[in-house]
Amino acid sequence: MRPPAYPGPVTSSPALVRAESLIRSIPDHPEPGILFRDITPLLADREALQATTEALVAPFRGSFDVVAGIEARGFILAGAAAIEAGTGFVPIRKAGKLPLPAASVDYALEYGTATIEMHDDLPAGSRILLIDDVLATGGTLAAGRRIVEQLGYHVAGISVLFEIDGLGGRDVVGDVHTVFRS
Repeated sequence: MRPPAYPGPVTSSPALVRAESLIRSIPDHPEPGILFRDITPLLADREALQATTEALVAPFRGSFDVVAGIEARGFILAGAAAIEAGTGFVPIRKAGKLPLPAASVDYALEYGTATIEMHDDLPAGSRILLIDDVLATGGTLAAGRRIVEQLGYHVAGISVLFEIDGLGGRDVVGDVHTVFRS
């Protein structure tokens, strides 16, 4: 299933409008020149969290077996999405955090480099909905796609809470569903 490039919020429900208003921008975090999108207030609001979780899953409902989330804020959203969809959750973690990583992928960030790792505990060919919080330059999500495929799983879709325009992330990742966009 190919979601539209960005139709705006999945719905203009009051909860989604509120959710978007709860995402705040923090300049120069974690380094000078970076505009950090803080979703902590959104996560603390039950209705906003539920509405965004539903919006992350909606275009892919029924097309995946499990939800994978990328450390760290992607964990929170993916865990909630897995519950919403009635599936399990798989973490994609920073290097050295998993006890038995089966694969690792190095990638570039806006302000450095990193490595992610993943277990291979799923049945071969499992369909995975990959979720993260923000699509910026696309490095993290592209690495998430690579590691899922490297382990022999199928990426059923990629969904993010917030996309930052002008950083080229969509060009790197390809098809991605976004709930909010700047």
